[in-house]
Amino acid sequence: MRLFVSTGSGRQRFSVLGALNAITHELITVTTCETINAESVCTLLRQIAAAVHGPTTLVLDNARYQHCRLVTKLARSLGIHLLFLPSYSPNLNLIERLWKFIKGRSLYSRCHSDFAAMQSSVEHCIAEINQGVHDKALDTLLTHNFQTFEEMPTVAA
Repeated sequence: MRLFVSTGSGRQRFSVLGALNAITHELITVTTCETINAESVCTLLRQIAAAVHGPTTLVLDNARYQHCRLVTKLARSLGIHLLFLPSYSPNLNLIERLWKFIKGRSLYSRCHSDFAAMQSSVEHCIAEINQGVHDKALDTLLTHNFQTFEEMPTVAA
């Protein structure tokens, strides 16, 4: 006897590209149901330029679409300096800590009835961050303390 379990018929993607102000914890996001590409990054850069006045440094990982000529040219014209982290170092990027927090609050151990409910849950958590609902938790999570390996003692084997 066969037992059929109803599951989703395909995969839907909800992509969030964001920039976090390391001091104020203000979050600027671009969301899409498509994949993130250079155009998405350009949209984010325009939103950052509109929200932040003055010199701006944007810390990025090494995604390929962030290095393209379109993105670098737009960043230069908007007065945004792009600082790329070394490869395979997500622990140095504060936004990665924030994504883990958002996924923990809106996705982990939760069963959403459909894609729209999951999307709404993520967007609601992002809105709560900008409203200051999670400030106490974010103050401990988004510290500027990073482990440096120069201070590590060397042990001879």
